[in-house]
Amino acid sequence: MSQLIAGIDLGTTALKIAIFDTTGKMLGNATLEYTLYTPQSYFVESDPAVYMDAIEKGFKILGEEKGIPLKDVVAIGFSLQSETMFFVDENCKPLRNSISWMDNRAVKQSEYLTEKYGDELCYKHTGQVSWGANWPVAKALWVKENEPEVFAKTKKILLIEDFIIYQLTGRYVSDCSMLCSTLYWDITTKKYWQPMLDELGMTEDNFPEILEPGEVAGTILPEMAEKLGLSKDVQVCTGAMDNAIGAVGVGAVRSGMFSESIGSTLAVCVPTDKIVYDPNQQMPVHYYPIKDTYMMHTFTSGGICLRWYRDNFCQMEMTCAEMTGDDSYDLMTKQALQTPPGADGLSFLPHLSGSLAPDVNPHATGIFFGITMVHNKGHFIRAIMESLGYLVRRNMDALSAMGIEVDEVRAFGGGSKSPVWNQIKADILQKTICVTSSKEAACLGAAILAGKAVGIFDSVEAAAESMVDVIARYEPNPDNKEIYDKGYEVYKKMQEDCKDLFEMVAK
Repeated sequence: MSQLIAGIDLGTTALKIAIFDTTGKMLGNATLEYTLYTPQSYFVESDPAVYMDAIEKGFKILGEEKGIPLKDVVAIGFSLQSETMFFVDENCKPLRNSISWMDNRAVKQSEYLTEKYGDELCYKHTGQVSWGANWPVAKALWVKENEPEVFAKTKKILLIEDFIIYQLTGRYVSDCSMLCSTLYWDITTKKYWQPMLDELGMTEDNFPEILEPGEVAGTILPEMAEKLGLSKDVQVCTGAMDNAIGAVGVGAVRSGMFSESIGSTLAVCVPTDKIVYDPNQQMPVHYYPIKDTYMMHTFTSGGICLRWYRDNFCQMEMTCAEMTGDDSYDLMTKQALQTPPGADGLSFLPHLSGSLAPDVNPHATGIFFGITMVHNKGHFIRAIMESLGYLVRRNMDALSAMGIEVDEVRAFGGGSKSPVWNQIKADILQKTICVTSSKEAACLGAAILAGKAVGIFDSVEAAAESMVDVIARYEPNPDNKEIYDKGYEVYKKMQEDCKDLFEMVAK
């Protein structure tokens, strides 16, 4: 019997399941969307039932419609949205809707924590640079203060991984990668942080057991195996946060390897063999999906900028794509390709919803600068694409200042599918951009961790070597270096000089 591994990516608005063999070949995949609710400003929630419902439907598609032999699946691994929370009773029954990672209702609570503890203490113990309203500890305090009847009945506070693993195995577990951004977990001890437990009036018993990423959580429950069409011997394994596990899925498994993903957000991950703090307290530290390995990780607005431009200014391209079956982004990219590097002096700041590390500014906005009569649609498209290359370079510079040097860049996400964009990034960074064969990097990363957990592979590194193939390399064009060095300086000066304007507009 062949051994197959299921990788499940529980994203913000959709779930993806992919089945892989031990060489990394994807035998099939399924995508199921689910709905988020915004009952009021800054509130983002979901019905807890949608996640298991999507998992059941996904396996049914893979087994019945795509004919994949699900009985050959030996392990399940996960890639997961971070910070999405569940408040459950003694039977793991949700007491309210889950609260999404995007939810920012807990501003008052984050301000309280900032005033009482300070950002420096937060950074030292959690690796996160500040007490943000979207972090779980602040949202748990919000529930405690605003929904006391729910909080009083809460026996466990769970992240999405913990909730799903319990449904599959009956065991409460979480992993270090998922816990590192809760702010109630101490990255230096890998234990729950007692001051935050005290703030919540809870104990360790109110939270799951802590495992490493890529450990066996338990054997699937017989009734769940039957429902999903799987063997009763399937091992359910801990996973990791999505951006980190996506980096594993493209083989970024050693220090010095830099992964960047341009989806709706732009995410940067760089593994390190020890905790490295930024003296400027700008770059957060996370736990990587490899035991006792850490990572510098940032994310901010990414491909959503190009989508915004497409949806508002590229109706012709969208109409043509609909009529011809082409991709609207491909039509836009062709226009960018006809535009010279540097977009004839047109620059863009890609901060359509504020900016995050390393230049944190919630009031930052998008800016086009340098517009003249020479500029057309292609220039605007290229300027957006170049701006995200500059943002990646800004992260690299921040890492370099901390003594972390990058020797290889691996790209994944929607942006990596564009040869033009990959070449732009290579020229701006003056680094080789590597693209792998995986169409579902997060699912593959989840499968890699699960394969290691059940002993198919000796290590995550060995699994990545076996399952990840680089299929394209984009070498930097030295002829464009001077143009992009100047463009990068303009980008940085725009960022710095517009701070007062951002504040003025925000008032």
